[in-house]
Amino acid sequence: MDGRYKLLQKGKVNGMNKLAREFYNRDTVIVARELLGKVLVRELDGQKIAAKIVEAEAYMGIEDRAAHSYGGRRTSRVEVMYGDPGFSYIFIIYGMHYCFNIVTREKGNPQAVLLRAAEPVQGIELMAQARYKKPCEQLTKSQKRGLTNGPGKLCKALSMDKTFNGMDLCGDKIYVEEGKNENFNIVTTTRVGIDYAGEARDYPWRFYIEGNEYVSIK
Repeated sequence: MDGRYKLLQKGKVNGMNKLAREFYNRDTVIVARELLGKVLVRELDGQKIAAKIVEAEAYMGIEDRAAHSYGGRRTSRVEVMYGDPGFSYIFIIYGMHYCFNIVTREKGNPQAVLLRAAEPVQGIELMAQARYKKPCEQLTKSQKRGLTNGPGKLCKALSMDKTFNGMDLCGDKIYVEEGKNENFNIVTTTRVGIDYAGEARDYPWRFYIEGNEYVSIK
C-alpha cells in the first residue's frame, strides 16, 4: 500500500476519494500546497455543492505571528485548533464575513490552512442564490467570477457560517475530495491581510494555481 492511498478514505463518495484524517496530520505548508486542486464539498438538503480549491494559506500556530494561536493563545474561539486534524475552524472578520480553515497537525499543535478561493464545480445555481439571490443565468461575468474568489465569498456561496466551526471533515456534511488528476503550476507567495504580523507577513506560505481566474489576489 503506497503513501498516497493512506491519505484517502478506503471508500468513495460520489465516485471520488474523500481525504482521510492522515492527509491533514502533516506539515501545514505541505497540506496547504497539496489542497490545491482538491474539491471542497458541501452536502445541503440532499444536494451537492462543490468547488475546486485554487488558493490556500498556511498558518503555523504558536510561532506564527499571523496565526490566531500565536504564543499559545487559547480562547474559546481557537480551541478547535488545538484538537485533532481534519476539523473545520471558522472565524468571522469585519463582523460579517466567515472564513473557512482546516485544522492540521497532531492534537495540541494549533495550526491550520485557510481556504482563500475556489472554482465552482457543482451546485452553481445554489451558489448564485446564496451570493446574489438570483439565478446563475442572470449573473454578469464579474459576478460569476466573484462567486468564490475570496474566503468570505467562498463561505457564503457554500452557505457556511459559525455553526460549521468544529465540524469533522471526515464526515458527510462537509469534506474534501481528491479531485481530478490535472497538471498545473503553483505560485508561492506571501499571505494576505497580515501587515500587523511583523516578519511573518513576509513568509511565503500562500499558494495558488497559476492562471486560475478565481484566485483572489495575484
